[in-house]
Amino acid sequence: MSCAGRAGAARLAALALLTCSLWPARADNASQEYYTALINVTVQEPGRGAPLTFRIDRGRYGLDSPKAEVRGQVLAPLPLHGVADHLGCDPQTRFFVPPNIKQWIALLQRGNCTFKEKISRAAFHNAVAVVIYNNKSKEEPVTMTHPGTGDIIAVMITELRGKDILSYLEKNISVQMTIAVGTRMPPKNFSRGSLVFVSISFIVLMIISSAWLIFYFIQKIRYTNARDRNQRRLGDAAKKAISKLTTRTVKKGDKETDPDFDHCAVCIESYKQNDVVRILPCKHVFHKSCVDPWLSEHCTCPMCKLNILKALGIVPNLPCTDNVAFDMERLTRTQAVNRRSALGDLAGDNSLGLEPLRTSGISPLPQDGELTPRTGEINIAVTKEWFIIASFGLLSALTLCYMIIRATASLNANEVEWF
Repeated sequence: MSCAGRAGAARLAALALLTCSLWPARADNASQEYYTALINVTVQEPGRGAPLTFRIDRGRYGLDSPKAEVRGQVLAPLPLHGVADHLGCDPQTRFFVPPNIKQWIALLQRGNCTFKEKISRAAFHNAVAVVIYNNKSKEEPVTMTHPGTGDIIAVMITELRGKDILSYLEKNISVQMTIAVGTRMPPKNFSRGSLVFVSISFIVLMIISSAWLIFYFIQKIRYTNARDRNQRRLGDAAKKAISKLTTRTVKKGDKETDPDFDHCAVCIESYKQNDVVRILPCKHVFHKSCVDPWLSEHCTCPMCKLNILKALGIVPNLPCTDNVAFDMERLTRTQAVNRRSALGDLAGDNSLGLEPLRTSGISPLPQDGELTPRTGEINIAVTKEWFIIASFGLLSALTLCYMIIRATASLNANEVEWF
């Protein structure tokens, strides 16, 4: 993909993230601080000497409740129409308060109406505190929201502890409760709004990245197919052109055997008797075994860069793939072992090995980093790209799943509820 395409994708990703940042998060207070409540319960059963005492550590003060200590006897609502009333939502809800009790605490179950209604109804009957137990056995207490309830203390406990206390009250057993302020819990940085923002941002970013990668590889595949198709056409045309070139065998007394005649620019060896040479349209002479592999790939003269396809009128409009001036490794791939050894010896002598290139006007040999990548190198590069992409995608997916699981689990323990 071009630089402009990458810049456009980056701008699109930035715009998507900006849009996600404006997504309206739910207006809750899940990130606000809260206070735990330490609750001591004393049960005085008739006929039993020492009272039964147990402690509730997982209580939680309401968000709008005074954070203060309170003590009193626990009372449950009176039955309505012969049916037990545990919720305290009915306008006819009543509490029986013995005359000798100065401070009492209402015990209610969560559900059916808002926390504010429950607390206000208990405050109307002069309760000093309200303890609301959860209606889900596996759920921890939540931070209740009940604005406008005044100075009455509101605390939530678990369903299990609430039903334990209720069981004593249903047997007319006296239950005393002391509520003390526990630990201040700092606000959580992760709320449902944050979860929505992070999730949508992540998903949008992954969609944009995936679309960019798909487009990139489609373009790469199209480019590779077009290049292979052109190379096949070029190879067929080069074979046809090579078959039309003049070939002859060097004989004794020919000018090629003259010591002053230029060496073969490919293998840098002089011509000998019985050598088969190829004469190009530009009149340059090369060993047939040396120049044919070059012409099959580049279709140009190694010395003057003449396009033999154009010179022979085979495919005038087909460009040649002359990406490198002198790819020695490809040319020597078909050489005999002794010719490779000769090349290695000549490479050690710069004055001798490079002299024919300077006199013939050929560009210097390219460095290793300038050579055209082989097909195997391209495949390795593509494999590495896919491996990096797959690793990034897997790591991102695992991170998102872990984040969602942790956030979902923590929301239950740090959630502000209205009812």
